[in-house]
Amino acid sequence: MPAIRSTALRRGLAVLTALPLLTLAACGYGSNAKDDPAGQKIAAGAKKTDGLDSVKIGYFGNITHATALVGVQKGFFQKALGATRAKYQVFNAGPSEIEALNSGSLDIGWIGPSPAINGYTRSDGKNLRIIGGSASGGVKLVVNPAKIKSLKDVKGKKIATPQLGNTQDVAFLNWIAEQGWKVDAQSGKGDVSVVRTDNKVTPDAYRSGSIDGAWVPEPTASKLVAEGAKVLLDESTLWPDQKFVITNVIVSQKFLEAHPKAVEAVLKASVETNRWINAHPDQAKAAANAQLAADSGKALPADVLDPAWKSIRITDDPLAATLNTEAAHAVKAGLLQQPRLDGIYDLSLLNKVLKAQGRPTVSDAGLGAR
Repeated sequence: MPAIRSTALRRGLAVLTALPLLTLAACGYGSNAKDDPAGQKIAAGAKKTDGLDSVKIGYFGNITHATALVGVQKGFFQKALGATRAKYQVFNAGPSEIEALNSGSLDIGWIGPSPAINGYTRSDGKNLRIIGGSASGGVKLVVNPAKIKSLKDVKGKKIATPQLGNTQDVAFLNWIAEQGWKVDAQSGKGDVSVVRTDNKVTPDAYRSGSIDGAWVPEPTASKLVAEGAKVLLDESTLWPDQKFVITNVIVSQKFLEAHPKAVEAVLKASVETNRWINAHPDQAKAAANAQLAADSGKALPADVLDPAWKSIRITDDPLAATLNTEAAHAVKAGLLQQPRLDGIYDLSLLNKVLKAQGRPTVSDAGLGAR
């Protein structure tokens, strides 16, 4: 999947107003508040950060949000905030997280690129900033091996994506076009039938035979493999350096302006969490699954968790440059417009944290706040 660069595309992308706000794992709206999910105690003598009683942090109960899951479970965020209480909300969908950020009931959140982009553009660039990275990868084309034995066999088959116009849907449409096949992006009809199916019900659709495969994020891909599907293609192999953004860290612009010390503290905790995850992958996997169980009442089984975890790369870098390529693919598919995304990133505090640790800084690809 070659990168496509142009001045216009540096302005980023947004979903056409006719399309819904997008999410990595849309399975309804709303959130579940977790004021002190791990029973974490505030250290004696600790001081409040920026004079705040609390900081409200949001994330999805999804393995691609491993930074948040592990940071909550291991107490990294609470430790960084001192006597300021970390309060958590677990969201089911991107739109509800953006709504919470807009209303002030959320300060900082982990979220996928599409809902962040939509939230930013629909507010005319006034509601959020992307302030850090979290995860790359974790998206696969998985198929019924009895029906599809090679990439060319995908033609004429029914393949699910999570939602019209979402990140995986655009990637699959672009891949189809690169094969020389034709599909109407809106209807999903053509040389391949693109079936938009909620990740929550995709395994059932696969079992029933109503789809022949799916281009989906983890852990849905590994859930299908557990049902007998085969990984035909890992999307990371299509990207330069096998990296593309799947989860970012966002913040309310009002909160960032009023409480930069608190934002910096959360970013320090995020960087520390990512360092710990990469240094202790097995322990981190167990911690993430423990937090999933605490949040949802159900942990992932090993045959789903293990392959899902291996396919996700944890990173502080938001991989801003990959947004340009995603924009090109979306525009080519006829699904997305090109409104201005200038200023969607503010990586100044993240780079301050990284510099203090003697680590390389990261780029906003020309889309940073000035």
